Parts: sequence; structure tokens; C-alpha cells
Amino acid sequence: KAPVFPFIKFKGVDPVLGPEMRSTGEVMGLDTTFPLAYAKAMMGAGMTLPTHGRVFVSVNNTDKADTLPLAQSLTQLGFELVATAGTAAYLQEHGLTVTLTQKKHQGGRTIEEEILAGTIQLVINTPMGEAAHVDDSYIRKAAVLRHVPMMTTLQGAKALVEAIASLQSIASLQSTQESGHGLQARALQGA
Repeated sequence: KAPVFPFIKFKGVDPVLGPEMRSTGEVMGLDTTFPLAYAKAMMGAGMTLPTHGRVFVSVNNTDKADTLPLAQSLTQLGFELVATAGTAAYLQEHGLTVTLTQKKHQGGRTIEEEILAGTIQLVINTPMGEAAHVDDSYIRKAAVLRHVPMMTTLQGAKALVEAIASLQSIASLQSTQESGHGLQARALQGA
């Protein structure tokens, strides 16, 4: 099951989950594996899962070590990583290629502008503490505005990466059985 939140209906509200959040319902995804069931639940909740593109990663210091395997999985799945300074430095120290982007207060081309321009397909942002919740709220608001899937917990991000890997596997299996026209759309519909 997955909750459905009305973030898109409340323009300008930070979509980070907190104790005061209330869902407007829930959807359920069924399949023989958890990743595919989760993918179906997310799609049922209105989230379009990307199978390629660029992923913005910005996590708090306590989540950095646990983010590394997720980032490695995303690169193995063919995604390009984009991150702010602290997260980018950590991932680069561990051998990953990461494109550096700026937060709003740093100037230059910001992550908010990239999300709004449609160059980011997934956001993983784990704020910690009041300052991070406030400072990064514009990132999450931009993701909601552009309908970019976003995870604010590592548990959710891990499940989403597994779901994306399963969807890619379905598309890959179908491409070996079909000529190649409209494969991704059919794979996602059948998933």
C-alpha cells in the first residue's frame, strides 16, 4: 500500500513528511515481488517512475554512508548523479561520477532551476534538522511542481531504486521478445 498526499493541490507547501501530514487515501500494488508491487503502488499514487535520466541526491551527513549503495545502484542502472557540494564530495571520494549543482543561496545555476527545466528525473533529499527543512524546501516544492518523483527517506529511496531496477528488467525482457516499438510504454503498462 502507498499513501496518496495532496501536495500538488497545495501550491507552495513543503512536501516533506511530518507528523501533521494527512494522506487523502491510499493505493495498493500487487505483484509477485516487492519491487514490482511497490512500483505499481507508486504509479497508482500518481508517481511516474523514471527508467533513465538524472537523479539529484542531497542527503544529511548521517545518511551519506547508507546513500553510497543507492548511488552505486543508480549508476549501474544508467542514471547520471547530480548533487550539492557535501553529497557530491562524499560520492566522488568513493569513485562515483557526480555532476555538482548549487543550492539557491550559493548562486550560479541552481538545482531548483534544473528541476524546473525538466533536466532532473528523480530527487532523493533527506533533510535533517529545522534549518535543512527550511533551506531545502524550495527543492522539494520544485519537484512537486514538475511532478518529479521525490523521496525524503532512505528507506523510500531504496524501495524506489529496486522498483526502477525491476521496471528496467521488464523492459529488457520485452525488448528481447519484440521488435522495439513502444517497448517501455508496454512494459510499464504491463508491470
